[in-house]
Order: sequence, then structure tokens, then C-alpha cells
Amino acid sequence: MTAHQPKKAGALQHAVELTKSIIPPVHPGGRPFILGALGATLAVRLLSKRAGVGTAIFTAWLAWFFREPKRVTPRRPGIAVAPADGTVSHVVEAVPPAELDLGDEPMLRVSVFLSVFDVHVQRAPATGQVVRAAHKSGQFLSADLDEASEVNERNSLHVRTDEGHDLVVVQIAGLVARRIICQVSDGDKVLAGSTYGLIRFGSRVDLYVPVGSRVLVEPGQRTIGGETVLAELPSAG
Repeated sequence: MTAHQPKKAGALQHAVELTKSIIPPVHPGGRPFILGALGATLAVRLLSKRAGVGTAIFTAWLAWFFREPKRVTPRRPGIAVAPADGTVSHVVEAVPPAELDLGDEPMLRVSVFLSVFDVHVQRAPATGQVVRAAHKSGQFLSADLDEASEVNERNSLHVRTDEGHDLVVVQIAGLVARRIICQVSDGDKVLAGSTYGLIRFGSRVDLYVPVGSRVLVEPGQRTIGGETVLAELPSAG
């Protein structure tokens, strides 16, 4: 009987690891919503099992919405990876957000639109240091509109990469999104592909890279946050 215990323990551990690989963890910013929905589900089930099924489905959807899957980020220098999952909506030249004090010189802006079905955590586009983080209140237009970059509520980061490139990544609220979470501040070190924030719910994320960068995506293309290479940055030489 004892001889079988190590095998059973090993099988159980394997099952746990397999479950973890299939079911991604939840971002801390979503836990209050999930716990609240779970409490509501338990309360509703006491009154009606049928209604409890509906609230249980909603709770499961919240857990899925706030998922934070592990990603394998390319580590080669001189690239910028997607800061979010979603669909590329625009690739244009644009001046970065004024609150970052980067001047009036345009940069290349790649905009990624996130629907309510996408992963909503944001990831650092490159390894470097946060020069400045700035929040700006604004409107809540549909995030797929080009003017959303200018007028919607947003949180902007100026990141200087280890190779000396200046990048800007902007979390933009949308029609449904009413809360932007940013977990980094001025002077913080960030690692390419690491999670730094979250937007609740549908939204958009803009990445600004230097003019002269080679953008590798087109409007309509799907991106995987922390994995898809959006641009090759100009040579340091």
C-alpha cells in the first residue's frame, strides 16, 4: 500500500500541473469582481437553483475575462513586442501624448483594439526603465476610433529600453472600460513581456516606436501580448 503512495502523489501532482497549464491564473485586479460574483452566486442559489446557474456562468466568465496567461517573450534585442492581445486597428505617424513631455516630433503608432473577449492585461513592450508614467482623464469614445488616442481617458508610459530607444505605451479606456490599472511608476524597471497593468473592460493600447523602425504588422492582424513582435527598432549605430 505504501509503495503505491509515491505513484499516487506523482499522478496527483501531474494532474495539478496539467490543470495549471490549461487554466491560466487571474490578475489580482479582477479578484474583487470574481469574489463578489461568487458571493452573489451562493446567495442566489439559496433562493433559486435555476437563477444560481446563471450567476455561476457569469462568475466563470469574469474569471476567464481577468485571466493572465503565461507568455513566451522573444529576448533578442532591438524589438518591441505587443503590449496587449487584440486586433491592430491603426498604424500611423502621430505625436506621443503631451503629458509625457516628449515634444512634437511624430513617432510610429501601432494601435491594438481589445474586445471583451481578449485578454485584458498589458505587458511591457521591451526591457528597460520607466522614465515617466502619467494618467489623463478624458472621454469614453469607442476605442476603435482613431481619435480615441487623443480624447479618451488614458494612462501613458515612457519607457527607455536598455539599448537606449524611447518607447511609449498607452492604455486607453473605451465605451465599456471605466478603470485603468497601472502597476509601475517613474524609475521602475520593466522586463519585456511582463505584466504591468489591466484595463476593465473593452479598450485599446497604443505603442509608439521611433520613426525609422520597421513595423511588422498590418491593420486587421491579431496580436498576442508579450509574444507578437510589432516592430524592429532602428539600429543603435
